[in-house]
Amino acid sequence: MTSARRRLSLTTTDLHPAYVVWELTLRCDHACTHCGSRAGAARERELSTAEALAVADQLAAMGAREVVLIGGEAYLHEGFLSVIERLASKDVRPAMTTGGRGVTPELARKMQAAGLARVSVSIDGLEATHDAMRSQAGSFGRALAALAALREAGIRTAANTNLNRFNQADLEGLFEVLRGQGITGWQIQLTTPLGRAADRTQMVLQPWDLLDLIPRVAALKTRALRDGIFVFPGNNLGYFGPEEGTLRAQRSGVQEHFQGCQAGRFVLGIESDGAVKGCPSLQTRHYVGGNLLERSLEQIWDDAPELSFTRERTRNDLWGFCRDCAFADTCLGGCTFTAHALLGRPGNNPYCHYRARDFARRGLRERLVPAEAAPGEPFDSGRFDIVIEALDAADPAADVPRERLVALRVAR
Repeated sequence: MTSARRRLSLTTTDLHPAYVVWELTLRCDHACTHCGSRAGAARERELSTAEALAVADQLAAMGAREVVLIGGEAYLHEGFLSVIERLASKDVRPAMTTGGRGVTPELARKMQAAGLARVSVSIDGLEATHDAMRSQAGSFGRALAALAALREAGIRTAANTNLNRFNQADLEGLFEVLRGQGITGWQIQLTTPLGRAADRTQMVLQPWDLLDLIPRVAALKTRALRDGIFVFPGNNLGYFGPEEGTLRAQRSGVQEHFQGCQAGRFVLGIESDGAVKGCPSLQTRHYVGGNLLERSLEQIWDDAPELSFTRERTRNDLWGFCRDCAFADTCLGGCTFTAHALLGRPGNNPYCHYRARDFARRGLRERLVPAEAAPGEPFDSGRFDIVIEALDAADPAADVPRERLVALRVAR
């Protein structure tokens, strides 16, 4: 597709990669139990600094507004600071998500000087919970130290948390800790059985857990706004329950709602070897539309069906409960990678508050039962079956110790 055709498309639909999450390297100094990319060692072939800078130029030319650098750990890439500088010089806002282990005061000052605008530190519970999920004693303390170093360097700080059965009880206590750290934002999403989390199926939430969890998140958001902290849900949390307007609100007094998966519409993901997806969390095996070492970003964005599937998605692409839902034409099955991780394909998403409430009104609930294991690759998933049962049925995982939920592994 020519540049002229792309410009015409943007004029009529305004679709472009505005928000980009870029994995600079898969190398990591943590080995988190719930890591979707199974980060640890670098990929066999990763973009060099020169190649990464060329990608930064392409992102700016395509109208990217914010690029979030991730890993692994982005700061373990030799060109990390150079990429920040290049993005900032092109009026693209550089940001970062990190576990924080290696963020020293010296590195924080260098990141600020390079132009890094915002850093979100991943904190997944109070100290004991966080350290267990991150498979590293002292990780919680280092994460808080990173927040302090970044704040002292003049970088805007935020936090992000994956919620699951291991850490959901920590939610309110963690808010108090993070508020004391001076964060300005807190992203909360559900742990999806993706990557290493797919190997710990008892760790992930059951759909009925949302009946308790969603009102708690909404209450925290209302409370946080009074303290100048913006709590925002990930795209796999919520969906048209009574708290939906509060969950999606950008500011106090304004009610908003989920508007469908934005992968390949305004969101883009890049893996460290140059693979391009419509969202950073999408399953690599199914959703890579091309590689930046072989094709330009413009060509991949315009031509790859793996990126364009949400642009044409309608109710007719949905199935199961989602196909006949009253909100189907707007929600369009919720988060794509979450639905795929649960049921093996998108278009039917049991992680939905409205859906859980609908079943509960009938005295029922959905249980996710593991059916296929994940193959053990970055951004992989297995598959679950859905069993419909009485709302008050016994929960087989209710008495599983929390430490077992996070330590459980699938034998290979």
